Amino acid sequence: MDEVEFDDFYAASYARVVGQVHAMIGSRDEAEECVQEAFARAWAHRRRLSAAEHPEAWVRTTAHRLAVSRWRRVVRGRRPADRAVATPVTAPPPDERRVALLAALARLPEDQRRALVLHHLADLPVREVAREVGAPEGTVKARLSRGRTALGALLADEPDTQHEGAHRG
Repeated sequence: MDEVEFDDFYAASYARVVGQVHAMIGSRDEAEECVQEAFARAWAHRRRLSAAEHPEAWVRTTAHRLAVSRWRRVVRGRRPADRAVATPVTAPPPDERRVALLAALARLPEDQRRALVLHHLADLPVREVAREVGAPEGTVKARLSRGRTALGALLADEPDTQHEGAHRG
């Protein structure tokens, strides 16, 4: 993979992978940092990446592993509090439905959340999700089923009073 091909790959994949990792880990800032680091590693390993059947999956998996590793360091208290002194980022307000979805996803067990994100947000077939997470297809199907059920219940608990109240008068 040469520089132009890698730049095209980055441009086509970056936002999508950030969105997927954000949904898996619950933090947009962490997702952006981990995906950036994953792309830096992808560049360093571009020969291996060129041979990979699914380079975007390689980047997504690397970013997810980085996020898990960072979380473990935070839990152990070894990560410096660098965000406390960072300049605040100004962004438009998020879509309320997306916020509700991400909050509900965050309440699911990690294996169910990851399966749902990869299958429904990354549009991967069950076979590819199983390959990426290292689990049998039957296990992924069970995680998807339990995750959808739990997610449906969590989202049903979210009051949508702004829209329903206007219609009920």
